[in-house]
Amino acid sequence: MSGTILEPGQIAAAASKPAFLQLPPRNLFALRAERLAQLAEGHALGDYLRLLAAVCRAQQQVLNAPPAIPAPDPQRCAQAIAHGLPPLACDSLVRENGWLALVDAWLAAFVPLEPANPPLVAALEQLRRADAGQRKAWGVALVSGQYASVPAAVAPFVGAVLQLAWSHWLLTADLAAIGEAEDQQTCPACGALPMVGVIHGHGARNGLRYLVCSQCACEWHYVRLKCSHCKSTKRLDHLHLEHSPHGVRAEACPECRHYLKQLYLELEPAGEALSTDLASLDLDLLLDAQGYLRQAPNLLLAPGGGE
Repeated sequence: MSGTILEPGQIAAAASKPAFLQLPPRNLFALRAERLAQLAEGHALGDYLRLLAAVCRAQQQVLNAPPAIPAPDPQRCAQAIAHGLPPLACDSLVRENGWLALVDAWLAAFVPLEPANPPLVAALEQLRRADAGQRKAWGVALVSGQYASVPAAVAPFVGAVLQLAWSHWLLTADLAAIGEAEDQQTCPACGALPMVGVIHGHGARNGLRYLVCSQCACEWHYVRLKCSHCKSTKRLDHLHLEHSPHGVRAEACPECRHYLKQLYLELEPAGEALSTDLASLDLDLLLDAQGYLRQAPNLLLAPGGGE
């Protein structure tokens, strides 16, 4: 039996190489809720951010004690990985019934800060009264980018349940066999588009960019100074606003006219992708006015993005 013999320096380099795919922490939604509550203080959209903090608390409560829902077929997941496909493909799993039980579980856990808010009450009631077919249709529409097919007031809550479902499945899925792929533009775990890029500021990932999935929150490595939409390596513009959250820049590509926000953890060590994205919507408005398109939605804000 023959093989390649690694020198000591090569062994050390291989051992210290950062993982291509990083799974989110088990308490992700609790961390998001805490960060949203912090960012809400003194923010023009403070009430909205506090509402979404309550949404995330309910997500964490259900994730900690979920109802019984079917797990994706392990054999199908293994076959997907073997063929370079996402094992928890959102565009197919969303068409199945497995995630629907989480809708009622999340509704039961959600405690809004202002329960008497009429628009909020109406949106929650619309989701509560919707049958399984309607709920599934809304989920399919969100995953496929057909935002006009989902009532705007209901969309963030359906998006929250989708995030919850895929986070639940991630906890039990075996993703160790997912291989590294160059220029991976969609999530290797579920196939969704990235919501934000994160530039890490310490440890083995110091200085590396990871894209954060808009649905399951997995992170995967993607080289810097390359457009994650069209792969252009020509000049990228980095835009920011002085009053936006610290550490946020938008990487805008003049070639394809798409942009992706970047969170620099060296500048904001406590930063979290989804909450930072929501707290910097003024930057989205600036880029929209300049003719740039957002690459992917934030599911707690949908619609947002798409062609």
